[in-house]
Amino acid sequence: MATLAALFARLREDTMALVAPLEAEDCCVQSMPDASPVKWHLAHTTWFFETFILERFEPNFQPFHPAFRVLFNSYYDGIGQQHPRAQRGLITRPSLDEVWAYRRNVDERVSQIFSLELPSASADALAALVELGLHHEQQHQELLLTDIKHLFSMNPLKPPYKLLETSLYQVAPRDVLPQIALSHWQKFDGGIVEIGHDGVGFFFDNETPRHRQFVEPFFIATRLVSNREYLAFVEDGGYQNPLLWLAAGWDWITQEKLTHPIYWQESHSQFDSTWQEFTLNGLQPIALDEAVAHISFFEAEAYARWAGARLPTEAEWESAANVADHDETDYFGQVWQWTTSSYGPYPGYTALEGAVGEYNGKFMVNQYVLRGSSCVTPIGHTRLSYRNFFPATARWQFSGVRLARSSLPRLD
Repeated sequence: MATLAALFARLREDTMALVAPLEAEDCCVQSMPDASPVKWHLAHTTWFFETFILERFEPNFQPFHPAFRVLFNSYYDGIGQQHPRAQRGLITRPSLDEVWAYRRNVDERVSQIFSLELPSASADALAALVELGLHHEQQHQELLLTDIKHLFSMNPLKPPYKLLETSLYQVAPRDVLPQIALSHWQKFDGGIVEIGHDGVGFFFDNETPRHRQFVEPFFIATRLVSNREYLAFVEDGGYQNPLLWLAAGWDWITQEKLTHPIYWQESHSQFDSTWQEFTLNGLQPIALDEAVAHISFFEAEAYARWAGARLPTEAEWESAANVADHDETDYFGQVWQWTTSSYGPYPGYTALEGAVGEYNGKFMVNQYVLRGSSCVTPIGHTRLSYRNFFPATARWQFSGVRLARSSLPRLD
């Protein structure tokens, strides 16, 4: 338990550090229904430990505030009612100071739980729930950054979250060709592959059970699509060509009047025009040789079609990433990568018992799987088998494009 207690304390401190650059006013605003205020993230991750740890294991449990059970419940119907997601920005009370007090109170009480003498079965259950809570908070650490980026992008001042000395992606610039050369494709012969978590270490239930799948021979790009390449798609009229888009995607970009990625903007002068991108460092010239980010599934699929390719399935992605040199490739640590795989259960999938079983299984409809990790994914939260998932229109997350093909064109 000592190790788990140390991990808990460190994780909670890491979340506090993420909030340190923000003002109180930054923490209570909700920029869109899909995003949440920073204050809500702080309270909800605390609610998780209070509800699933303290309520079960603390002697003579009393809630910090009875109303918090509803206010900061996200989607756990087994726990009870929830405040409407789209109205989280209206929760001006409790204040940010009260939320910090809530976190301190729960942190102290959870720390005391670690010192209890529990039967082995209860101790194992406690450890499993705390570990789940740690990874749950890591998810919210990433969401906190993506949500604050979206919020700041809506501000006319375009403020930076935090000035960083190096590139957000931590990648050295490369000479990138307008299209992926044949040398940038890796060939796989296909056959029976195994995907899913092997059961060693932490995993979410949606990563299991490990199972076999058959894949046809395929090629997959050894690097991500860059801003330079995606800009060529934009300037070639990609957002004006209905033949490149799925019907639902075309309806969406037409209705929303979309002509470029969410954080891009074109600046015009008397002599020329330049593209800029809003980043966590504020508004910057587009870094052409970095991976394109904040692309929806619909945009990724249309780009792939324009490039004469397609998106990989998650089985293709995992089998390719499994043999890749992760020190030399960009499967992890830059952007989540869309696949064509609908988010659904693996063969033989069983959700966890109780309310924690609502964590993943209930969302297995109308969403697509993303693989890898992003530049704002916390260290220790990356796995080969990790299945992220979002609706086809989601693009405020750090999501990008890796191409695949079933065959390569002949060079005559």
